[in-house]
Amino acid sequence: MTGEKKKKKRLNRSILLAKKIIIKDGGSPQGIGEPSVYHAVVVIFLEFFAWGLLTTPMLTVLHQTFPQHTFLMNGLIHGVKGILSFLSAPLIGALSDVWGRKSFLLLTVFFTCAPIPLMKISPWWYFAVISMSGVFAVTFSVIFAYVADITQEHERSTAYGLVSATFAASLVTSPAIGAYLSVTYGDTLVVILATAIALLDICFILVAVPESLPEKMRPASWGAPISWEQADPFASLRKVGQDSTVLLICITVFLSYLPEAGQYSSFFLYLRQVISFSSETVAAFIAVVGILSILAQTVVLGMLMRSIGNKNTILLGLGFQILQLAWYGFGSQPWMMWAAGAVAAMSSITFPAISAIVSRNAEPDQQGVVQGMITGIRGLCNGLGPALYGFVFYLFHVELTDTDGSEKGAKANMANPTDESAIIPGPPFLFGACSVLLSLLVALFIPEHTGPGMRPGAYKKHSNGAQSHSHSPQGSGAEGKEPLLEDSSV
Repeated sequence: MTGEKKKKKRLNRSILLAKKIIIKDGGSPQGIGEPSVYHAVVVIFLEFFAWGLLTTPMLTVLHQTFPQHTFLMNGLIHGVKGILSFLSAPLIGALSDVWGRKSFLLLTVFFTCAPIPLMKISPWWYFAVISMSGVFAVTFSVIFAYVADITQEHERSTAYGLVSATFAASLVTSPAIGAYLSVTYGDTLVVILATAIALLDICFILVAVPESLPEKMRPASWGAPISWEQADPFASLRKVGQDSTVLLICITVFLSYLPEAGQYSSFFLYLRQVISFSSETVAAFIAVVGILSILAQTVVLGMLMRSIGNKNTILLGLGFQILQLAWYGFGSQPWMMWAAGAVAAMSSITFPAISAIVSRNAEPDQQGVVQGMITGIRGLCNGLGPALYGFVFYLFHVELTDTDGSEKGAKANMANPTDESAIIPGPPFLFGACSVLLSLLVALFIPEHTGPGMRPGAYKKHSNGAQSHSHSPQGSGAEGKEPLLEDSSV
């Protein structure tokens, strides 16, 4: 085993050296300097900073466009976008292996940010384009592939951590800035600023980002065939039942991430609706929870992994998630939301711990296959979760009656007068807590250390020759460090 690992390390070094030689010989298109992680960090920061600015204006426009069934329409919009992203991500990833990363970075950022100026031009088109932009809203997939091209295997965890931290940092600062500008100068200025930042991101990719996958390093350049198995989003899901451990992990991920995806799509609206948070308070809430989440996933996660082990860390994270969702569901006072937000930050340790247990028990050449299954499950949840939450809000007749969170009278509009003092202000969150409880029960049966079930013999490799070096390495680290919000807009 040690001899094989040494050979693989030498092969990775050889591939990286070859890429650097080709780039120096002029094999790379225009760009500033050699490809680096910092290019990827700037692209991610600018894209999600632009979307973060729109947190406050989006809530207002959403209510104005859909005064009836606001939560339901919000869930359907994000649900369609999530499902389209799930369906298109494998194809875009496969095409970027053949045509290069830079062109697909440009494509994904352009179409992801295309709806921004439409917010003031035509709100109906704005929400329609948001839904359809899910086809290309997979910037992280291309970014992770970009980073995998230019780093060695032992450097990837640090590189992906830097990308993830940048993503979180952009969402910590931008909603507060957007809320301040919206109150002081109006929503129009915020939309113009967000559009300008998105254009800056596109210009940065065109001018400054060099290609990380030179044409000489591609499988067969532009003429390489793309197999259906590479582009099939359900290919990884069909392999789930082949191993009991992977099946348990995937069920755990589905039951726990489904409510989390729904929560991300509607929670800011919920804070304004039921809890009567102002725009500034929502922005402060996002910032505080974001900072606490970064601390939880860096400092606290490392301490827990060393002290109580991988599996117990997963169970602890799921326990925090159950408490957080139950608190959101029953809470009716602002201080309850702040306390539940701190618990939510602690629950963010779950998915890094799940990725770690998979990464540790799978062979290096099988990382992409196993991690791909988990990513496929999460992609599916990004479509189903928002739609589920919107539908539950609709069933319980929770509607948005006032977007001015500073007014005392902003409360949920219930079908029956007696529902105004309902014990359960947030029914979807309680459904989510029940789902995570089932996830916790399933996770109890996940072994801390697996046997040969997750070893190479359990799965059939589907990458061919020259393509395998780009698929497997990027899968090993990319998905393990994937941010929880992925590519969904605030």
